[in-house]
Order: sequence, then C-alpha cells, then structure tokens
Amino acid sequence: MQTHRQRITRRKFLQGSAAVVATFTIVPRHVLGGQGNTAPSESVGGALIGVGGRGPGTFNEMKELNPAKLAQCDVRWLDRADNKTTYTDFRRVLERKDIDVVAIATPPHWHALISIAAMEAGKDVLCEKPMTRFIAEGRAVAEAEKRYGRIFQVGTFGRFGASRDRNNILTRKIMKSGLLKNCPAAHIIRGGFKVKEWSGLVNAKPQPVPPSLDWNLYVGPSPMKPFHPHRIGGTHRGYWDYEGGGLADMGQHFLDPFTWTYGKDDTAPVEIEAHAPPAHHDAVGMWGWVELKYADGLTLVFDSGEWGERYDRKTSRGVSLNDLPEEDQKKIAEMPDPEPLRTFAEAVRTRKPAGGNAEAAYRTVTLMHLANIAIRMGRKIRFDPIKEVILGDEEANRLVNQPMRAPWHI
Repeated sequence: MQTHRQRITRRKFLQGSAAVVATFTIVPRHVLGGQGNTAPSESVGGALIGVGGRGPGTFNEMKELNPAKLAQCDVRWLDRADNKTTYTDFRRVLERKDIDVVAIATPPHWHALISIAAMEAGKDVLCEKPMTRFIAEGRAVAEAEKRYGRIFQVGTFGRFGASRDRNNILTRKIMKSGLLKNCPAAHIIRGGFKVKEWSGLVNAKPQPVPPSLDWNLYVGPSPMKPFHPHRIGGTHRGYWDYEGGGLADMGQHFLDPFTWTYGKDDTAPVEIEAHAPPAHHDAVGMWGWVELKYADGLTLVFDSGEWGERYDRKTSRGVSLNDLPEEDQKKIAEMPDPEPLRTFAEAVRTRKPAGGNAEAAYRTVTLMHLANIAIRMGRKIRFDPIKEVILGDEEANRLVNQPMRAPWHI
C-alpha cells in the first residue's frame, strides 16, 4: 500500500489550484528539499521563449531551481523548428505538460500575453523587464497571477538589494506607517536610460522579410508595419509598437528599488509632467526630464542627461525620523522589519509571492509608462491610481489600455 509521502508528487504540488495554494497545506519534507532530501529542482522542466539578447541570461536567473531546458522558442527559427525541443510558436510550448517554469525574454509587446497564457497553463513565470508595453497589461498579468495561483517574477532584482539596506528599511517603515502625511522627499535619477542608443528610425524604407522570420507572429498584438531589421533585435526598443525606448529598457532596474524603499507597491503618481521635444508617432526619440508626483507629495524625477536642460528644480532629499514628531518616532522604532523578499526559486518552492511579483512589478512599470505617455502627449497628465485611468484627457488615456491587433487581446 502506498504511503501519503509516496502519493504526493512534485508535479501535483506545483500544479495545485489557487484554492489549495491559499490554504495551509502540509507537504512531505522532500518537496521542500534540504539536508538528506532531494530537492524538487532536480526535476523541474523549463522552457525559454525568446532566445536572443537577454534570453540565456533570463533563463539562467532560474538556476536555483536547476531547471532542465526542455524547450526553446523563437519566431526567427522558421528554418530550424523541430516541434520537439525547438519551436516558433509559444503556444506549442505551453501545451507541454512536462514544462513547469517558463522564462520569457521576447520583446515587451509579448510579455503580458505570454505570461498570462503560461500561468493559465499551470506554469510559473520569470519574465524579462520591462514587465509590459502599456499600463493595462500589467493589471491583467497581476489578476492572472491571483486567478491561477501561479508564481510570477519580473527579471530585475534591484529591490532585493534595496531591501537589505538598513536606511532603506527605515524609509519603508516610515512610509508604510502612514504617519508621514506630507512627504518632503524628492528622488532624482540622473542619466543611464540609454535614450540616444534606443531611439527609433524615422522614414526607414521597408525591406524583405528574412525567410527564417515569422514576421506576422513577431508583430503579434502590435500594429502591422512593414519589416525593417531595426525593428527586431535590441533596436526594437526604439519603437512604441514594441517597447518604450531607453526609459522602458532601463527603468525597471532603477525603479524597483524605489517602489520598495518608498512603499509605493500599491499606488501610483497622480501628476506627471515631461520636458521633451514633440514625440514621433512611431519612433521613440529624445527627452529631457519627467517629474512624477504622488498624492502624499513624494516627487520622483527621471533626468535623461542626454537632451535639453538638466532638471535643476530640486535636489534629492530622502525621509528621516526627524520628519516625524517624537511620539511617532517611537512608533516607527517599535515596528517590525518588513518580511524578507523571496527569490523566484523560493517562491516556487513555498508557493508564496516572489519579491518582484506581478502586483509589485506592475506598479513599477506603471511609472515608466506614465512618463512615456507624458512625453508623447507633450503636456501634464493626471492619473487616478485607484481607477487606473488618466483624468480629463481621453487622448492620453487611450495609451493606458491600447488596442491589440486581432485575434490577440488581454
């Protein structure tokens, strides 16, 4: 007769329903690994979707699970797909029952759709940054993470370093306490966004599609445009259809520590203003600075350092206990430290949210999208972080939830 230990397999544990995940479950010791036990990571099936550029590095970020790479997928492989380990269509990968974890390193216009489909198929997801191409996609991914009871981690780990710094921990405790009613802090990020490097080409002449590339599937949910080699590879970042320039490329690295340190994983700025030349409808271009202000007064500034005048209105200023009355300072001192953030591997094993889970990653990527919307509109915009819409500006609000090319939708 089989014992309870023998009957509970690793796959059943990883593919348990959201209802089971939400309850207190006693599992065999071997599921969690440890001394004298075989960790489940030795039999985790992995897949990489999007193999160029960051692809191998993104897959390697799952190394704590030691996943066996059972499948790879890329739309540039029409001449080499074998339907056993090499694919061009991500849907064929997600049909496989032996795949447990998926690394997604496609251009960002595919991140949300593939992440949602993977979680619906019972896979845990490590997704390259930026999390999404536009704001509403992030909310859809966060809802899918909850609905399907899966693990999601965005592929940037800056918040993990920030969460180990005692000054950052104190700042987070002050901000999360609710005792600081008017925040005097101004956080300025100067340069490092690769604005010139990831600018798009204007009036590039169409070229023949390479025979190995599925251009229709590459474009996917974005508007169909004529092929040009600058629209694929790393330079895809220079086009609104696929990403959002250097700001979208680098922003999640810079902003994950910010949203954690200042306790903004559950909200967004309410006023956003940009200093930039008129934006092109297709190609991402240059910008100077963007100022984003939260309802409590906290101000965040991106200064590109690559175009126009530098941002000189404020100098960076953090928050400290001195911003609070003595009685409130004592309350802060008595607050426990925030719970340590879980890596992707720890989250997969414990079935608890990862440090860069979908809700937190969504709030971070929203900052970049709001900044890019202000750049594209050339005017101040106002955002409602509860309804998640831009107020009083329908043209700008259309960029919050952009239409997708049929048959794709969120």
